[in-house]
Amino acid sequence: MSHLHPYERIVVTISDDGLLMRPRDSDPHDSPSCVRVSWGRIPKVEQLSNDGERDWSSSVVIYGIIGILDLFNASYLLVITARRPVGSLLEETHIIHGVKDVSAIPLVKDRAQRVLTSISARALRKPSLGELNLPRAVDSAHDQHSHSPQTDFAEGEGAAVVIPAPDLGRAQTTSFPSSGTSTPASSESATVLNRFPLWTRLAGRNSGISVEGPPGEFNLAAVDAERNDEPVGTVPPTQLLESKEEQHAELEDRVVRECIREYTKGCMFFSYHCDLTRSLQHKHEQSLKCATQDKLLAKLDAFPHDLRKDGSECRTNLSVEPFATLPLWRRVDRQFWWNEYLSRPFIDTGLHSYVLPIVQGNFQIANFHLPVYPEDLNGYSISPVDYIIASRRSRHRAGLRYQRRGVDDEAFVANFVETETIIKVQRDGVSNVFSFVQIRGSIPLFWKQSGYSLKPPPTLAPERTLEQNMTAMRRHFQNTVSVYGPHMIVNLAEQKGKEGTLCGAYKAYVNQLNSNNVNYCEFDFHHETRGMKYERLSSLVDRLERTFESQGYFWVSNDILLSEQKGVFRVNCIDCLDRTNVVQANRQSTFARHVLEMQLGAVGLIIPGQGKRSEVDVIFNGIWANNGDVISRAYSGTSALKVSLTTSRTGKRDIGGLLNDGVNSLTRLYSATFSDWFCQAVIDFMLGHRTLSVFTEFLLKLQSTDPGELMRLSRIRTDAVATSVSLLLEEGETLFSGWTVFSPDALNTKLSDRFEEKVLLLSARALYIVSYDYTLDKVKQYTRVPLERIVQVVKGAYIISSLEEASRDPIQNAGFLVSWLSTDQGSSQRATFPHVRSPSQLSVSEGSRTTDVPRRLSSVLINKFSNTAKFKAVSIHSPRSRIVGDTFAAFKVLPIDPARIEAESTTTYGELTDDLAGATTCREVVDLMVGAIKRACYKAGAGLHEDFVVEEDVVSLDDAKRATSMYAKMEYSMKRLLWLGG
Repeated sequence: MSHLHPYERIVVTISDDGLLMRPRDSDPHDSPSCVRVSWGRIPKVEQLSNDGERDWSSSVVIYGIIGILDLFNASYLLVITARRPVGSLLEETHIIHGVKDVSAIPLVKDRAQRVLTSISARALRKPSLGELNLPRAVDSAHDQHSHSPQTDFAEGEGAAVVIPAPDLGRAQTTSFPSSGTSTPASSESATVLNRFPLWTRLAGRNSGISVEGPPGEFNLAAVDAERNDEPVGTVPPTQLLESKEEQHAELEDRVVRECIREYTKGCMFFSYHCDLTRSLQHKHEQSLKCATQDKLLAKLDAFPHDLRKDGSECRTNLSVEPFATLPLWRRVDRQFWWNEYLSRPFIDTGLHSYVLPIVQGNFQIANFHLPVYPEDLNGYSISPVDYIIASRRSRHRAGLRYQRRGVDDEAFVANFVETETIIKVQRDGVSNVFSFVQIRGSIPLFWKQSGYSLKPPPTLAPERTLEQNMTAMRRHFQNTVSVYGPHMIVNLAEQKGKEGTLCGAYKAYVNQLNSNNVNYCEFDFHHETRGMKYERLSSLVDRLERTFESQGYFWVSNDILLSEQKGVFRVNCIDCLDRTNVVQANRQSTFARHVLEMQLGAVGLIIPGQGKRSEVDVIFNGIWANNGDVISRAYSGTSALKVSLTTSRTGKRDIGGLLNDGVNSLTRLYSATFSDWFCQAVIDFMLGHRTLSVFTEFLLKLQSTDPGELMRLSRIRTDAVATSVSLLLEEGETLFSGWTVFSPDALNTKLSDRFEEKVLLLSARALYIVSYDYTLDKVKQYTRVPLERIVQVVKGAYIISSLEEASRDPIQNAGFLVSWLSTDQGSSQRATFPHVRSPSQLSVSEGSRTTDVPRRLSSVLINKFSNTAKFKAVSIHSPRSRIVGDTFAAFKVLPIDPARIEAESTTTYGELTDDLAGATTCREVVDLMVGAIKRACYKAGAGLHEDFVVEEDVVSLDDAKRATSMYAKMEYSMKRLLWLGG
């Protein structure tokens, strides 16, 4: 039988064929074997049968594999090189670890050797006296563990966390360093002051001190230079890399560093022996299902005799994992499994013990003692209480707060977090385990919010209809109600002012939903607590007292199930961060504290109230403050605001808390304006939602598109083609192909400051050029060109931006030009559609122009080019001597940009029809389109002369350079400097 849980220690070494790995503590019953990850851009993972003759003397020890990251020039194996013990979850063997340090091993032999050597060197290096007093944790080597077989410091580092961990967001001397990043893990104020100068100094590629090095190897010289305010290089930061290889190398290094930063900022957790993705009640339900299946198999005599059991073992024994005979990754809730996509090579190979599911969120364990009898002031008789918090953040619609808001078309919401509190208490020799679950998540409507101010107003997405919002909300609650039971929505956002429109829409949609399982409660946090009167929060609990009673909580006493939770509170504000943190956890009155008192009261225990902070207060406030900080850092990049409400004894904010909130607010503004754009692209990539093309798009637009939006646009294009066909083609007219292309809004123009996405229909009789209103879903106007009137097709490079290497690539920036004779007005006609169902035809005239660019696509497609090239007032026309015919239209193929979805299917910016299937570049798409047009013209009796198809640039690079204004070049250089750091 294969190993069912992940290996706790894995030995890694180098061979001629690739990286070799094997468990450090092998099972003596297993035959000696190892796993090889081959060198190369596309590595192959395979298990080798015998490793007896291999040399493991120079190997290092890692504590788990995150997965394989495939990039431009190489692939990288992301491994955990240091872990942080959190404690045991109800069972001593169910130990939880936090990811403390990660290294990226390039799958290139010489580079991999340097990284493994660096890991060993950092593990053995001891910090100097001066380094121990650094204000920032800049050297990840200071906190590393040894990874050689001879020296293993990790297991001896501290004990399990049984008291609240220090506030990582506010303590400058404590951080979770990343071995692969040159951006120090500093406090929020240090981030604002230091991050921009650091990146501008490191922007030059000919720096006197190299900051690149092997990924995973931290450059101390560059950090020391930064610390001493010394210049690192002499190349101006605005200098752009010209070579595609150099540009990819620089970008690849940033992607690796950002991935490592995401995994080492203190919010990634794992366990080798238990499933962290499910609550206790959910596991109990799984155990009942497991027992039912076992009974059925036993009746059919299909269950092995040595594994048979009576079914009671997994009914209420919370220490037993349901479906324990399955590998750990097969048991987890995929919603909370963050490295599934990166682990796919090991999953596909069947290497179950090398797959380590990682959860984003927060896990912390603390304990305290309560007197059994309230009058026992000396504490002669006490009950030990373990208090555990487990927050699990969904990977669906994952990202940063101004990049991901509201709901998507799959009914997933941003910043969805399940928070479970677990209490284990001993009373009179009886073991009692309680569990209570709350959830938070963005308002499940289509809405957005700009990040360019301290408090921007949220707005509903104007392109979304009432029906679309209603459908998304209904699907969202159907999904969550089936998991958590009836919902009590607690909306803490402002009912008036900037947030009032969104909140009013939320309430109206919930009322329209009219579901018995979804109830709505509004509590304007800022209005109710104005004047810093936070004691008014207790009124919210009073209003919801009956809901608390009806929901109850999960309770198991001595393996006997006494009650289950029958519903959930869904708490939200706008960000689902600061106000939500306070209401879910405020010491004096709100939800977690109220439930804690209810659960302890069920076993006859009372929290002593002596007019001062008790041990329970210290533990409770600290663990919830840390939880709020971790969730906030994952979504906004800073610690939570209003933390003083959770940590203070009086529940009031002091001057220190106000100043801390001010610094965090400025840091959030900085991150939303500059750094979050690239971080979001990396998150989408490492979750498998986007391919490497997301970084090409980022360099062009300095932002990336939501993967869900790409899927939606693909469906919109399909509908646009279908609508155009139904309206324009005559009865009996055969359709050959229908495409969407990018084109100037006017005919006889190849380069203009106004482009739009058009529908191009090729039938057996004509070529239809359709301007489509994607907002109203109707044809605005069209031009019908009979095939026999087409005289020439020109295909080649179509470059409309010269600012970035990817936009200058003729392979991925291609198009074609169709010219025809229109002297006979009856042969070429142009028409407009004032209404969808009553078309009226107009003759061609110079005043017949496309008017408004479709708003629905402008944010995704129009800006892709208009953001990178502001053209001069002139348009480029082809010399008449080189064009046959008196009218032409130019078309640029939409970029091929696959976006992965959960079902492993793909979509593109331009959804490829069957006749374009297999094309991987824009030039190949152009060849297929032009070939189809040529064949159709040939059948219609045209296109018989040799020069019907001409290969030459539609718009050359020189033409694009001349048409790009100096202002556009300066604007792009400045944005690139701020967004990307050079």
